[in-house]
Amino acid sequence: MTTLIAKKKSARKGTAAKKKALKKKVFKRRDGAPKSAKSKLYANLVVQLLSLLKGEHDFIANASNFSALLFNSLPNVNWAGFYFLQGEELVLGPFQGNPACVRIPLGKGVCGVAAQQCETIIVPNVHEFPGHIACDVASNSEIVVPLFDGERLLGVLDLDSPLLGRFDDRDAEGLNELATVFVAHEEGLGL
Repeated sequence: MTTLIAKKKSARKGTAAKKKALKKKVFKRRDGAPKSAKSKLYANLVVQLLSLLKGEHDFIANASNFSALLFNSLPNVNWAGFYFLQGEELVLGPFQGNPACVRIPLGKGVCGVAAQQCETIIVPNVHEFPGHIACDVASNSEIVVPLFDGERLLGVLDLDSPLLGRFDDRDAEGLNELATVFVAHEEGLGL
């Protein structure tokens, strides 16, 4: 998990310093560490996801709403959705964006590699990723987060962007937290 580290700068008085601080959009967390606008966005998405999941027991409906939430809330994302593990391949689940590849073998493409390695993968330039599967030619960067039920791999959460270098460690941290919330809810339903 990534830790937020703040660089201390000398405090200046006056409106110029206040304007500069507002432009940075830095917020304080309860533990006193600064919280970036991106971190605040993900914290808000956790609250929204919990609200969407509350009282709903259908896995497909919940996965659909989760992918729609990400697609419509995160800037510069052109695909957001799920691939679920069936045997030795990932099979397309609920998503938002252009039509996608339906089946991805484990170890193939970013999704298959993330699933096989059981770790989050950030790819700043998908065109440089060996064996990348191009479902949407507009995609230039990607992040894939594995979904686990305890030790068992359920599948992956996949997001693409038309921008190079769109995803970073803060995205990985936020998406992993959201994935944990989603899976924990589904586990409670007997997934």
